[in-house]
Amino acid sequence: MPNPKRKHTPHRRDCRRSANSKLDVPSLSRCSNCGVAKLPHRICPECGFYNGKLISLKKAGKPAKTQQEADKQ
Repeated sequence: MPNPKRKHTPHRRDCRRSANSKLDVPSLSRCSNCGVAKLPHRICPECGFYNGKLISLKKAGKPAKTQQEADKQ
């Protein structure tokens, strides 16, 4: 296999590499239940609905510590 006669400049190398690094903006759709923007063909992260049906319940966050529990530690 032939070798290059001259070294390619960093600019030429980086321009070639950067052509593949451009990111596409993901397409978004609206949830039919709550109207929030979500990825298509995915369960809504806000309400848990997909295709008009409830698939999963939204998980609640950790309950806050009470004052008594904080005093024990």
